[in-house]
Amino acid sequence: MKICMMTNTYLPHVGGVARSVSTFVDEYRRMGHEVLVVAPNLPGRVSKRAEAVVERVAAIQNFNGSDFSVRLPLAATLSSRLDEFAADIVHAHHPFLLGDTALRFATNRNVPVVFTHHTKYEDYVHYLSKSSTALRRAAMDLPTAYANLCDGVLAPSDSIARLIRRRGVTVPIEVAPTGIDTQAFAKGDGARFRRKFKLPAKAFVAGHVGRLAPEKNLPYLAEAIAGFLKLNRTAWFLVVGGGPSEDKLREIFKKHGVDDRLVLAGSHTGQSLHDAYNAMDVFVFSSRSETQGLVIAEAMAAGAPVVALNASGVREVVEHGKNGFLLSPTAKPAEFAKQLQRLATNPKQLKSFSAAAVTTADTFSRRHCAERAIAFYERIRRETRRERLQTAQSPWLALTERIGVEWELLSRNARAIGTTLAAGR
Repeated sequence: MKICMMTNTYLPHVGGVARSVSTFVDEYRRMGHEVLVVAPNLPGRVSKRAEAVVERVAAIQNFNGSDFSVRLPLAATLSSRLDEFAADIVHAHHPFLLGDTALRFATNRNVPVVFTHHTKYEDYVHYLSKSSTALRRAAMDLPTAYANLCDGVLAPSDSIARLIRRRGVTVPIEVAPTGIDTQAFAKGDGARFRRKFKLPAKAFVAGHVGRLAPEKNLPYLAEAIAGFLKLNRTAWFLVVGGGPSEDKLREIFKKHGVDDRLVLAGSHTGQSLHDAYNAMDVFVFSSRSETQGLVIAEAMAAGAPVVALNASGVREVVEHGKNGFLLSPTAKPAEFAKQLQRLATNPKQLKSFSAAAVTTADTFSRRHCAERAIAFYERIRRETRRERLQTAQSPWLALTERIGVEWELLSRNARAIGTTLAAGR
């Protein structure tokens, strides 16, 4: 099968969507499928093998202080490479920018389009406005309207599938998490990573991996872990990732007088990331806006139990009292710290949770998740075949569909703008 992936974020960006797309791309190619990725130009290096399947478009980097890029309008005119590729299916990873391009391209080429609803977009409106109920409403309505313009939707978790159905998505939905290379994460060298970042070999290390951004609820996590470090004088906190909230983390740990046991290791990929996970005794997570607990599954593959807040995408991976602890989203930081200390002082329970974590991670293998996505592609192709044959035989019908897509995109954007302006009066 020939699969065209269109995404606003991709390698060398290290965010969740970029990692998800690159994981599926690698596994699809390993399975014998052909893949072409359409993504913005981004600073940094990518291996020649990975870059060979990417068609880059111009973009504005770090839009409005975020880690994201915004495709320039002229980039909608893509090269002839897409025509030569002759995709069997188009897979959009965002409901705007290159997502709109995906819809137009799929309609013009008479191929089905699938959309992955990666995230709860309303949790990211702070990049546009400090507080706006109208923007949050638009951020919920826009992806729902976009999803219903597609032929099918992939959800990264059962929680998101249920959420988008409640919001009005009527096209077929399939759950397909991003898979992980469980063997690679299991073989990391934690001792090597500890030596490199001067973490004591016998210290109890709580760890976190992810983008250090406001939507990750990091001030809460910092307060909780700082409290834990006060309870446990031999414990350390390892943070892997970078972003705008880094200074806030330092500030909170310094306030509590435990900044000497905070290690901000920066972003890591490949073997170094595998080593980082294996340097952790427990993985901690406080986000309330996850669509998929990808980093949680990675940590579990490395044998790290998890202490986290009960949220969508998290509860699908963490089984309270079996491979970790789930706390109420309203739990105080002190309660979070108490659960961490409970694991740190109970080696038998920690060992039991670690074994269960490894078993859980096996259900998120890359191959299994990629096979689910491919099966959904094939289903959508079967179910849209008659309609596509009719369109191919009728130039008038083809023109009508193109106009219809443009009208729906225009109407969707106009409704969102209208709602926002009306609320601002």
